[in-house]
Formats: sequence, C-alpha cells, structure tokens
Amino acid sequence: MSITVTGRKTSVTPALRDYVEEKIGRSLEVFDRAAMDAEVVLRAEKNPSNPKGAICEVTVRAKGAVIRVAEADEDMYAAIDAAGDKVERQLRKYKTKIVDRRGGKGTIRRQPLAADDLPEIELPEEEDDDLLVRTKEIEMEPMTEEHALVQTDLLGHDFFVYFDQDTHQIQVIYHRKNGGYGIIKPVVKA
Repeated sequence: MSITVTGRKTSVTPALRDYVEEKIGRSLEVFDRAAMDAEVVLRAEKNPSNPKGAICEVTVRAKGAVIRVAEADEDMYAAIDAAGDKVERQLRKYKTKIVDRRGGKGTIRRQPLAADDLPEIELPEEEDDDLLVRTKEIEMEPMTEEHALVQTDLLGHDFFVYFDQDTHQIQVIYHRKNGGYGIIKPVVKA
C-alpha cells in the first residue's frame, strides 16, 4: 500500500504528511489489500466568501475500483479527518458489495476482447479549437451493469462510462433527477 501526498497552493510539511499517512493509512486498513494506491491532494483556497478553504482530496485505487473523496473544512487537519472517515465508509461499502457478489449474486467474468468486438466511432470534425475544453483517457475493463453502478456510487459522479462485458459495447450509466439510475446503450443504425 502506498500513499502519495501532494499540495496545491499550499506546502506539505513533514508533520502534515505524517498525519495524512497515519489517518488515511488507518482508513485503508479496512480493506485488507496490500495492492492499493492512494493519492492525497491538499489544497488551500483563499476565498473570503467560503470559510472552508482547506480541501483534502483522496483517490484510492483498489483492484477493480476507484474511490474518490473530497472534504473541505476551515482547518487542514479537520479536512483530513473528514476525508479519512469518508474513505473508510466508502471502502466498507465496496467490501460489502464484493462479499454480496461472491455470495451468489453473480461474479464478474473476464472475457478476452478482439479488435473486431469494439464498435467503430466516428468523431465529428472540429471547427473551432476553443470548443474542446478537456480530453481524458480512461482505462476500461469489461464489467457488468451491477459493477458499473457500484463504481458510480464509489466515485460520487452523476454518470459512469464503462465497457459492458456482455454486449461488448461502451455504455453510460447515470443518476436520474427523480431518483434511480438510467443507462444509455448505443444502437448502430445500418
């Protein structure tokens, strides 16, 4: 298990680094995995209208899952405490889902993919460079809809893009405003 601590708009003192490693390290012990990596980013924002300027962002990469937590407080140590507690809760939730899945509700199957299995996607030509704000590449591994739902909850995002292992297509799962989830499945017109 490795913990990387970086600072943005703030310096990371040795005392602060030791506190992060102790608090976040104790939270990671819940999962009993040696092959986990945690990235902790400490930020200080100076905005007079926002009294909670100390922000602690934690990203944990466990086997098959990414858990992301961000907490803000007036004091950096309090933000680290809150983020550590939240990471621990998220890891317990993920561990429970894994145990439930192994208990007979289904397993995640890995199937080898060929280049022919992936659909061809044509991107529109860009007219103006100012329209594309950010490009992000993500590694995808085949997963079920159930596993994608778990990932959406763990990341805390409104949507999650994944490669469905049964249909061999990229799909999007999202939170609906009136509650529940929706899924976008591509249909190629012939």
